Amino acid sequence: MAEGKTRIGIMGGTFDPIHIGHLVTAEAVRIEFGLDKVLFIPAANPPHKQHAQVTPAIHRYIMTVMATYSNPSFFVSPIELERPGPSYTIDTVRALIDQYGEKSDFYFITGADAIADLPTWKDIDELLGLCHFVAATRPGCISMIDAVIRRFGAKGRQRIHRLATPELEISSTDIRERVKLGRSIKYIVPESVEQYILKEGLYRG
Repeated sequence: MAEGKTRIGIMGGTFDPIHIGHLVTAEAVRIEFGLDKVLFIPAANPPHKQHAQVTPAIHRYIMTVMATYSNPSFFVSPIELERPGPSYTIDTVRALIDQYGEKSDFYFITGADAIADLPTWKDIDELLGLCHFVAATRPGCISMIDAVIRRFGAKGRQRIHRLATPELEISSTDIRERVKLGRSIKYIVPESVEQYILKEGLYRG
């Protein structure tokens, strides 16, 4: 972590929908790593969800803007929505370096499950040279993350970090199922997101 550099968090995801867990994790990482800002980047075409039904990007983008608006350190970038083809992280990070310049350090914020798959990510060795990874950990997954760190040797120790975050057993999949069944999602998503989901009739089946 170089002195004098702007520290930018990258919170990528489908955000279908964005929920309190995403926000809590992003804020915890922002504070722990002294980030100047966190960019929330909704994925247009997630490679790992090519055959899944994903809500249209415009809805996911609007909900992400609504959820992050009250935090002056949170911003939403449409960078992946404006680029055709699958949303590979390496392409996004390269574009952000072009946009923000070499005087920025990037921290990709993700969960333990994604870190486990890191060796399979496109151009992962180059990607680790371009940005840090911060894994939000929970009990029972630390040894798995440590195994991934060891897999990448010195670069893994320098570039992959663990951070224990508040345990929130929330998933977008569960939220969609709750809406479909007519169950409450209050306090699981920000109020503005809850109202948007209801108004637009999302996830009803």
